[in-house]
Amino acid sequence: MSAGLRRFLLVFSLLLISITNLAGADEHKVFGWVEKATIEPWGVEVKAKLDSGALTSSLDARDIESFEKNGEEWVRFRLKLEDEANNERFTETVERKVQRDLTLRGAGGKSHRPTVLMNLCIDDTLYEEEFSLRSRKKMLYPVLLGRRTISHLGLLDVEKTFLSEPSCDENTPIVPYQPEKND
Repeated sequence: MSAGLRRFLLVFSLLLISITNLAGADEHKVFGWVEKATIEPWGVEVKAKLDSGALTSSLDARDIESFEKNGEEWVRFRLKLEDEANNERFTETVERKVQRDLTLRGAGGKSHRPTVLMNLCIDDTLYEEEFSLRSRKKMLYPVLLGRRTISHLGLLDVEKTFLSEPSCDENTPIVPYQPEKND
């Protein structure tokens, strides 16, 4: 095979791969590293940081109390958020069944956090997702979306922000939570 033919086949192959990748990219939504989302059912708009370095999503929760209900572990917590849509403060006490007790290991040692299911609208889709609860009052973003949630959304462009607007309504179907096999 001549050098010219090899070069032609190489260029043709690379072109074909590029076209295939571009066609596949249309199948996935792309999100920036910060997006607007709403916490449902209240429709409170928040800024959510999409963090590929975190596995589990996290939600700003205050006054977290564990209790038992019908023989199961539950948690009561207070949402204290600023609604980005109207700059008003939103406060609501919420009770949810605990999904699991998340153990985090880091430089500061071990910590335990309860996780709960909450509904989040991002772009035009309503997701039921698992969130660990902790005070994020010192953080810039009240919601952090980890890899488990990002994997349900689409692709992450770490150079961009605010590529979508939440647009769910009462008719938007909920994409149910699907736990990982090793959870």
